[in-house]
Amino acid sequence: MPPLPGLTPNGCRVVMLRGTDKDIATPNVVESMKATLMIGDIRLAEESVGVAGDVYVLDASVATPTHFAKFTPALVKKFLICVQEAYPVKLKEVHVINVSPIVDTIVNFVKPFLKEKIRERIHIHSNIEDLYKYVPKAMLPSEYGGDAGSCKELNDAWRAKMGEYTAWFKEQEASKANESLRPGAPKTADELFGMDGTFRQLTID
Repeated sequence: MPPLPGLTPNGCRVVMLRGTDKDIATPNVVESMKATLMIGDIRLAEESVGVAGDVYVLDASVATPTHFAKFTPALVKKFLICVQEAYPVKLKEVHVINVSPIVDTIVNFVKPFLKEKIRERIHIHSNIEDLYKYVPKAMLPSEYGGDAGSCKELNDAWRAKMGEYTAWFKEQEASKANESLRPGAPKTADELFGMDGTFRQLTID
């Protein structure tokens, strides 16, 4: 899921998300979401020029029901609240390529947790040429006809960069909000994210 070099003509940063092999076991979903936010933290620290927003390109070619099953509603909700409410970056567009029947299920699963204006910015593409209307071809990795280098090269570069921030990330692990200093009532996880529940155990007022 590396951010790509350069900006679109509208001044947006493009982030590419793709799997490499449908037979590889799904990684720990929480750790994957954490890695996404860690990349966002580095970008906030290093972006020398303000960007107009983020454009995400999701390659769904290796998406399977087994992968999808590990994304629970509670996890998706918490992650998207962090992204939409806490991060000072605007989500401008989401583009999904190499679609399959499972993609419709995934998109419909995620949509209820998205703001209406973001739901309207999701584009499903039947071919790569249609994506070029929104994201310049030259900006994309070589696997998609672009000049940004291979996905492996881009991913390896970001792995190395994250390694450079190891000490800083360890410091951030100790950072906590002191809710006793907040004006008004303290914020709680239940207030921010709602009550986690299951169909077998419902919380009723």
